[in-house]
Amino acid sequence: MLRSPQKSSAESHGFTRKTLLEKDGWKETEQGRQQPATCPPATKRALTKAYRPVRVYADGIFDLFHSGHARALMQAKNVFPNTHLIVGVCSDELTHKFKGYTVMTEDERYEALRHCRYVDEVVRDAPWTLSTEFLKKHKIDFVAHDDIPYTSAGSEDVYKHIKEAGMFVATQRTEGISTSDLITRIVRDYDIYVRRNLQRGYTARELNVGFINEKKYRLQNQVDKMKETVRTVEEKSKHFVYRVEEKSQDLIHKWEEKSREFISNFLELFGPDGAWHAIQERSGRMLQALSPYPSPRGSPSSSPTRLRSRSPDSSPVASASTSPSSTSPPASPSFRRHT
Repeated sequence: MLRSPQKSSAESHGFTRKTLLEKDGWKETEQGRQQPATCPPATKRALTKAYRPVRVYADGIFDLFHSGHARALMQAKNVFPNTHLIVGVCSDELTHKFKGYTVMTEDERYEALRHCRYVDEVVRDAPWTLSTEFLKKHKIDFVAHDDIPYTSAGSEDVYKHIKEAGMFVATQRTEGISTSDLITRIVRDYDIYVRRNLQRGYTARELNVGFINEKKYRLQNQVDKMKETVRTVEEKSKHFVYRVEEKSQDLIHKWEEKSREFISNFLELFGPDGAWHAIQERSGRMLQALSPYPSPRGSPSSSPTRLRSRSPDSSPVASASTSPSSTSPPASPSFRRHT
């Protein structure tokens, strides 16, 4: 399915080449575009694509440069396919006079814009109200700003004459963020930020804080540190107790397992049917098999078989000592004297 080509930002605002040509009296011919003398120079230059990029101008204070500023500049940059974005930044003197005091200095605001990716050129000390001379000097084709009437410097809308001239391009504001919102957050949490900067090494004089308030803030910082220390110790204690309980449970579990294993091994070794009794029985049998049985009482100490088995050269003393029947008791001394 064929899709229709997407419209550019300029077409969505009604700034198509054909409609602007017809509106300002331009004509398309085979030889090219023909322009009457009544055609406005800005429109003529903006629509001459081969001449140069469209020069779009966006101005503001850009204090505490944030994402809302960047989004507005992105929209201004993408109004035309080929856009040269010029950003005007008002000075401190002019801003303090018509709007109020700024957080950043004008040099800081200039540098913030210079480093934005959508910005091609920065105009320092930009005017509060755009004049024809200023538009001609910077060759501005269109002016980009949100469509809400900007009441300032005694005018209901400082961009009214730009809108009437057909040179105004509306951008959309980003909801939820603005310089005033950021300042409101800081003022609302003033004590927190003062204590924060005191901790970072700023002096009470630099923060424009009195002696009593300084001591109060420093005391609060000390109390917060103590609370944080107690909270940290409490968390570490809880973690330590949890680990001890976990370790103790593991030790008890291991001890139970080891005790069961020890009891089981003990019973296997020393129980009624244990290995120790089997070893004793076996060792008893082996000792009984190795040692001879004792001879019964009243039986002769020698037998004919044993006597016959002796060698012939055995001494009579040995034979006499082994056989009690072949020996006679020795004669007494009295018997010898009588004979």
